[in-house]
Amino acid sequence: MPIMDETHLAAAYGRVRAFTEQLCEPLEIEDYGLQTAVEASPPKWHLAHVSWFFETFLLKPFLAGYQVFHPQFEHLFNSYYEQTEAGFWPRPQRGLLSRPTVAEVYAYRRHVDDAMARLLAECPAEHAETIQARLEIGLNHEQQHQELLVTDIKYNLAYNPLRPAYRADLPLAKVQDPVPLTFTGFAGGVYSFGAGPDTSQPPHQHPNQHNGQTQRQSHSENDSENLTQGFAYDNEFPRHQRLLEPFRLADRLVTNAEYLAFIEDGGYRHPGLWLSDGWARIKHEGWQAPLYWEALDGVWHETTLGGRRPLNPAEPVCHISYFEAEAYARWAGRRLPTEFEWEHAAAGRPVAGHFVDDGRLHPTPAAAGALQQLFGDCWEWTASAYLPYPRYRAVDGALGEYNGKFMSGQMVLRGGSCATSRNHARATYRNFFYPHERWQFKGIRLAEDLA
Repeated sequence: MPIMDETHLAAAYGRVRAFTEQLCEPLEIEDYGLQTAVEASPPKWHLAHVSWFFETFLLKPFLAGYQVFHPQFEHLFNSYYEQTEAGFWPRPQRGLLSRPTVAEVYAYRRHVDDAMARLLAECPAEHAETIQARLEIGLNHEQQHQELLVTDIKYNLAYNPLRPAYRADLPLAKVQDPVPLTFTGFAGGVYSFGAGPDTSQPPHQHPNQHNGQTQRQSHSENDSENLTQGFAYDNEFPRHQRLLEPFRLADRLVTNAEYLAFIEDGGYRHPGLWLSDGWARIKHEGWQAPLYWEALDGVWHETTLGGRRPLNPAEPVCHISYFEAEAYARWAGRRLPTEFEWEHAAAGRPVAGHFVDDGRLHPTPAAAGALQQLFGDCWEWTASAYLPYPRYRAVDGALGEYNGKFMSGQMVLRGGSCATSRNHARATYRNFFYPHERWQFKGIRLAEDLA
């Protein structure tokens, strides 16, 4: 892995850290400590946790003489790493802490930023590769929390019966009819999947993996805008082969209008459409529509980060669970794609779509054409369980807990969303959530077998 100079490293670090705080600018002070669901976290916790990550995995081991900002922050802002000495504060109770204050959390960020500047300036040669590799993990980790910030803020505000807007200036998409649903066909065969070279890897740690979750496929030192060009998490490795049967993939995401037809046809009332766990969830939680939908005077509305708005029929349906996506696909006479079908269709295509960088913070209607909306807009549920690839092995130590220990009971999503950074998305990226969770921007792309 080529070593980048301090200027590039510091610039990449500064851009990511600044964007996190930019996302918090529309918040009122009362918003920072709010947690309205176990899945969501208070904004001030996100701000502190990503700083804890740099402190724990870079500053404490590599910056001589580093002094922690507060001795108990290691416990309060650790998320789930069991192999750290301090343990962690329970996730459901993050919103119960009024202290540290928001001002103290921002002071913590400044403390970490100043120390990171010293580390990158000094960057001892014997640790340079490991420092860069862990910095890449840290920056991608913070980008993940930027997305969580957006979705958690939305959930927290939508909980309020006033349906307050995060930003009242967010643009509205033109109300229009959806473009017709078409499909693109793919031949069957044996194809390669995952990050890395197409050669078979021995059953041990890849030689380019450094103390944690990252490997690199390629790198250009002229890439001053994106330190993480070629970055991939360990769960995207190793590159391997699989057999695909011939299939067709929908050219766009399922729309609000199409999902509304499912609702009006009694989709939430017919147990034969649902997996057993999904039907139990409907009965227990009373689902009748996607999260954030509500009917007012007979007209469907959707709560967005711009406040409550009438439902746009052409926009992709989002904030749905795997159970809802699977039931809709069954009702439509089709199925969800596997993660490998999705990756095969997306491989080699530009990462183009609607991302958090665009500032709309809501899915956008598709244009006509083949394979639209593969990236951005909504994470796309797949029919694949989140499991390790052949020959995968998590690395030792706390950083090995980043992805590997969650490979049970979750489903894979692909493509990114309107809350994802554009330079954080790629065809091999494997997101994963429990099948009942809805608060992320999650949508549906249909697939079908070819005879």
